[in-house]
Amino acid sequence: MAKKKNAISPTREENYPEWYQEVIKEGDLAENSPVRGCMVIKPWGYALWENIVKKLDARFKEVGVENAYFPIFIPLELMQKEAEHIEGFAKECAVVTHHRLTKKDGKLVPDGKLAEPLIVRPTSETIIGESFAKWVSSYRDLPILLNQWCNIVRWEMRTRLFLRTSEFLWQEGHTVHQTRDEAFSFTETILNIYADVVEEELAIPVIRGKKSPMERFPGAVETMCIEAMMQDGKALQAGTSHFLGQNFAKGSNIKFQSQEGKEEFAWTTSWGASTRLIGGLIMTHSDDDGLIIPPKIAPKQVVLLPIIKDEANEQKILDHVYSIKKEIESKEFNNNKISVEIDNKEQGGIRVWRWIKKGIPIRIEIGIKELENDTLFVGRRDNGEKKSVKRDEFVNNISNILDEMQKNIFSNALKYRNDNIFEIDENEEFYEFFKSEDKKGFTLSPWCGSIECEKKIQEDLSVTIRCVPFNDKTDRGKCICCGKESTTKVFFAKSY
Repeated sequence: MAKKKNAISPTREENYPEWYQEVIKEGDLAENSPVRGCMVIKPWGYALWENIVKKLDARFKEVGVENAYFPIFIPLELMQKEAEHIEGFAKECAVVTHHRLTKKDGKLVPDGKLAEPLIVRPTSETIIGESFAKWVSSYRDLPILLNQWCNIVRWEMRTRLFLRTSEFLWQEGHTVHQTRDEAFSFTETILNIYADVVEEELAIPVIRGKKSPMERFPGAVETMCIEAMMQDGKALQAGTSHFLGQNFAKGSNIKFQSQEGKEEFAWTTSWGASTRLIGGLIMTHSDDDGLIIPPKIAPKQVVLLPIIKDEANEQKILDHVYSIKKEIESKEFNNNKISVEIDNKEQGGIRVWRWIKKGIPIRIEIGIKELENDTLFVGRRDNGEKKSVKRDEFVNNISNILDEMQKNIFSNALKYRNDNIFEIDENEEFYEFFKSEDKKGFTLSPWCGSIECEKKIQEDLSVTIRCVPFNDKTDRGKCICCGKESTTKVFFAKSY
């Protein structure tokens, strides 16, 4: 039997990292920019981000969060107030030291040295804390629930489009509360929003849990996270929500007068999700023919492809195609009008393959035969099914079809994840699993809670604790590293 020809080369099995880059290229999502480690997000990729923004933004506002904006430049003095925090980002900080260019010997050179260097925003706890300190004086000022949509700069040494770039887009939320319980509860609320949006809209199954001390956000008391499994078995951190306790309030002097007239430090949180969600979507769902995009998050749900072989029939077919577009757009899916594209740029297989690689959920080919028979030739991206159906039957059922596709894509991803989680309790089996080139996935294994064991496993295997699951009800057993009594079972994995 002849080997199936795929649109993406190399395939996932042949070279997963290269396959990932090719899917982005062929799907017309993004490309590298002239600045090392930065990317140009193209319209199809940015439309994906816009849809993610809409979903998250609506959910944030439901719980009382308001949007604001803070400067991209942070005075070094502010960063130094949070020594533990900035130490976690110090090696990735981009620093502005001059404020103009001067021509010298025919070349532009930096000039006008700043009195104090400015840090290009790696995260905004310090500068937002400065504002909070001015805005808060009484318990009546609380809570403050803010979010900003912005870009972030972290000067990464090893970059990969969407997953890890020197500049990326994200949202970062920052809140101030009167009590510990209120702040901790809000941290959990945000994590659940992330999990719901990622599972329900992006169709990526996630594990909810908390980070170990080594993986915790610098300066946080507790970091909660959602972790997803990619098709190569590696973990992707898809969103984090940080309970900061009073650490940042003390560093920024965020204090308020309580109902009893006492001066107290506030309790704060921060939380974020970024364009790496697009990388996660690609690596969770796509195949060797390119992108597969869940209908709820797709830039367009349907593309109509007029098949014109005879100029005499061209206008008749185009009129028919536009009427079908109007019919489909009158239907709703996921509380929105179904979005339809017409592509009449060229004829032939190249056009069909372009949309397969871009991952559009449904392709519909319409020629003179379909017009005369009142049928549509429909291709589904989730399962590759192609068939001729009656126009009315399809149009009246399209919302259900898209819903079925969304569920099917999630179900496939969930099955893959569950099939590749292994409970391993023995040290030798654990090391063999992560050293093997033939095995991939997560292990759920006992851990004694010590940083020493966590460090040793990371040094030996390049494996980290992805999270301590919230719903851990397993037997404790002996630590996978040292053999002492364990305190919990945790998910270990290699990660992005």
